[in-house]
Amino acid sequence: MISKRVTHRVVDGVRIPGTWRYAFIRNGRYFLTELFIYADGLIDCWGLITIEEFEEQLRTGRVATEIPDGAPASVHGLASWTFGEPRTRLTPELFAAEVRDTIDQLNGRPDSTARCLAAVDAFLADRTEANRIAVRTAFLAIPITRRRFALGDMDRKDRPLRVLVAGPGGDTYLPSDAPVTQDAYDRALAYFEDRARRRSERPTRVPAAVASASAHVSVVHLHDPYPNEPTADRMAAPGARKLRNEHPAPISVGGVDYPSVAHAYRALSVADAEVRDAVTTADTTASVRELARGARRREGWEHARTSVMTGLLRAKFDRHSELAEMLVATKDATLLYDDVDSDFWGENSGRGRNWTGRLLELVRSDLHARQAGIPAP
Repeated sequence: MISKRVTHRVVDGVRIPGTWRYAFIRNGRYFLTELFIYADGLIDCWGLITIEEFEEQLRTGRVATEIPDGAPASVHGLASWTFGEPRTRLTPELFAAEVRDTIDQLNGRPDSTARCLAAVDAFLADRTEANRIAVRTAFLAIPITRRRFALGDMDRKDRPLRVLVAGPGGDTYLPSDAPVTQDAYDRALAYFEDRARRRSERPTRVPAAVASASAHVSVVHLHDPYPNEPTADRMAAPGARKLRNEHPAPISVGGVDYPSVAHAYRALSVADAEVRDAVTTADTTASVRELARGARRREGWEHARTSVMTGLLRAKFDRHSELAEMLVATKDATLLYDDVDSDFWGENSGRGRNWTGRLLELVRSDLHARQAGIPAP
């Protein structure tokens, strides 16, 4: 269930709804903080991250689900304390499942509970063992903290579901439950039959005006935590990091070959020919940035840079078909690009304008149009 605590952030003029909950972040000590969850799948966990990155922080313990006895903790500007015999109710897997449910709810999509109840309806319509097992799988996918509320029945809680998925002679997920008898199973079936009947008898209300809610697109976060890697080592970069400008995908501009878009962009930005040559042959991203940082820019560069970057990205994906396929595979996802040097090019946890991400989406649209045979005007 979505918390009544509501919030939002604005991306390119679009309001992205969200909510928040409390969490402990381990950074030396344990900090109680607000964890913001947004409909596009981003989570503000001391910086915007994707759900996959959030799950990794859960696995590594940065977002803490276990707290040792005697651990120091604080709330910024409010209080500090030491834990004594702490007890927590979440595991990393359970916390991640709850957050994924919240993202589904923010988008108006069926969450794990709704998917389970849909499986129950399918079983009632066709009572095969395969369909009952499908109900069991869907039921066990509901976070254990939310199973008791799946039916919205404060008297029976989730007992009819527990019995249905266990089947005659089976055990429920609660150790305190006795093995399911045939009589108990028959009562559970009768419960769901009566529930379905009552739902079918409810009058259908048609609102005077229906506002169609569209789900928010997913997000691909193109972060780069390793600026000192030699260019050659980036050939092994995992997944979407190959879409970054630093990835070694050679391009040619004006008869000059550059090891990557990053090399080309920085080299083309500087006025001094010697510095330009040094940038072109630099072996790490950090070196490229350092060489270009203090150099004098070409006249008019600030106004021309977006056009230049667009051309460089098109050159990269026109030349490297495997990277073009990877870009197209992101479909309509929002591409968030980190850039430690520029809030113009980088999204940078909501502080920047994300122009690199926007231009990658533009090039992706070009590729989609080309695949569909739609001529560019």
